[in-house]
Amino acid sequence: MNLIEKTREFAATFHEGEPSSHDMSHINRVEALCMEIQKEEGGDLLILSLAALLHDVGVIKEHEEGGDHALYSSEIAIEFLSRAGVEMKTIEAVAYCIQTHRFSGGKRPETVEARILQDADRLDALGAIGIFRSILSMGALRMLKHTTGLDKGSSKKTVYIEDPVEGFNEYMRYKPFTIPERLNTVTAKRIAGERLKIMHIYLEALNLEAGNGKHKP
Repeated sequence: MNLIEKTREFAATFHEGEPSSHDMSHINRVEALCMEIQKEEGGDLLILSLAALLHDVGVIKEHEEGGDHALYSSEIAIEFLSRAGVEMKTIEAVAYCIQTHRFSGGKRPETVEARILQDADRLDALGAIGIFRSILSMGALRMLKHTTGLDKGSSKKTVYIEDPVEGFNEYMRYKPFTIPERLNTVTAKRIAGERLKIMHIYLEALNLEAGNGKHKP
């Protein structure tokens, strides 16, 4: 079994009980998006694959303890890759990608691989899959707070609004509709434009059916 497949199996063990939208299907989509963007933007394929597979392995720890899953994931990745005998230069590059990927972190990555991972992760919050993930995540986080009292900090302004339709509208304005201006690569911006069309159509239909009038982005 090669390093990528070993890493995929290792990452999967951290996502088995993931209650929101950071499951293994998200990881695989982010990896695929990294590969798609790399074809036009360049970057090291090994670093991209490893970073994509490991970028969210700390999510459940964040759910349980709070804190920053990007930092948790980076620590886990460094330990795993070191044990696997990966050279330190590659490990450091992967760790940097993971540390800077998070949307709410507000970090602007300096390497091409880190820029691509950040873009790929953000693109998975757009389009039809983005709608599905956001609704799934909102439900899971609301239930998490109800059962454990754990508040997800910056998410509370949208996730915990009493009316979930209103919360979804706020979430769209807070995250998906701001993503294009925060992307790093031309390729990602092009993909984002297509995906946002779907989201605008859906949100307008949702508000009309919910009696909220027409959607105004």
